[in-house]
Amino acid sequence: MREFILTDTITENAVLVGLITPAQNEQKSKEYLDELDFLADTAGICTVKRFTQRVEQAHPVTFVGTGKLQEIKAYTEDEDNKIGMVIFDDELSPKQLRNLEAELKVKIMDRTSLILDIFAARAQTADAKTQVELAQYNYMLPRLKRLWTHLERQSGSGSGGLRMRGPGETQLETDRRIILNKISKLKEDLKEIDKQKANQRQNRGKLVRVALVGYTNVGKSTLMNLLSKSDVFAENKLFATLDTTVRKVSIENLAFLLTDTVGFIRKLPTELIEAFKSTLDEVREADLLVHVVDISHPAFEEQMETVTKTLNEIINPCNKKKGAEEVPPKPTIVVFNKIDAFEHVEKEADDLTPRSKENIPLEELKHTWMNNLHENCVFISAKDKENIEELKALLYQKVKEIHVERFPYNDFLYQNWEE
Repeated sequence: MREFILTDTITENAVLVGLITPAQNEQKSKEYLDELDFLADTAGICTVKRFTQRVEQAHPVTFVGTGKLQEIKAYTEDEDNKIGMVIFDDELSPKQLRNLEAELKVKIMDRTSLILDIFAARAQTADAKTQVELAQYNYMLPRLKRLWTHLERQSGSGSGGLRMRGPGETQLETDRRIILNKISKLKEDLKEIDKQKANQRQNRGKLVRVALVGYTNVGKSTLMNLLSKSDVFAENKLFATLDTTVRKVSIENLAFLLTDTVGFIRKLPTELIEAFKSTLDEVREADLLVHVVDISHPAFEEQMETVTKTLNEIINPCNKKKGAEEVPPKPTIVVFNKIDAFEHVEKEADDLTPRSKENIPLEELKHTWMNNLHENCVFISAKDKENIEELKALLYQKVKEIHVERFPYNDFLYQNWEE
């Protein structure tokens, strides 16, 4: 069976393709393509050009219109450009995938397969590898037919005009059965992993659990290293962290467990949310969430909305199941990170003039509209270790409140510690 999700290092040149629709204006389309470019760079792909088209909705057969498709084809066929791949900023249907490969005759990837490729390359533990493999097979299953276009169903006139099924369909059915068996086996493996994870959480005792959540590449692992004095892998790439890491942290003799989780992203494939259930259980079991936000990103508000929406789907099952008991929102601290890279833009004489970061003191940030986005906000730079003490003080306060509520008879201990 031929695999078609790339898991090796890629060095080919690629072009990106996105749409401008009523639901996705030109500015948002640009932001999505910027993010797709970053994803490609994370996967080791060099992007050399972008194509966009303004349409009402994606073409059901080729994603883009005929004219735009011919424009892309002409560019990829130019030998001087050396294009080996075209990446689309949405999940392609099996039909679109087949037609685009037949027309462009280069590798075709969509946003989902690119993210899966990054996850496959970065998964380190058996847990993460199993979750990624399950997501890959779920993605692959409805797209099997395109692997066997060279073995199309053969038909001929036999006795009485009987039509015979050819080897293409037989192989397709065989591959489908193999994949279904693998999916079943991986699901069983993940059930065992879920049990092991649940036992691990039980063995952690009664310590308060704090989970770092947020968009991908906002600095969660850097903050984890800073608070726990550990050495979790951190890199300026998307999805640098896939494996959940738990560390014991103490602030003024008050101990709690801090968990670093996988980052979220816009248009996150459903396959990954389902496959990473055991990892996301750490979020569901947490007593306190620390929502880390990259304040220097121009679309940080939309990133916050993406994270909040995904968290609600994970934590509150009643969003998907009728009759399910609604779970109250978890206590949350919003940490605006990367203030060292934040540049305020103000309007002067009808011009947008960037104001340098040196002109934005920390105290000024505390009095902006951003400070009103959540009742518990703190502005920091994990990279420069700026304002970390205020974050620690807020963490101490919130963890203490949870602990005192859980163990009221231990309240006198905090009084002794504070003295």
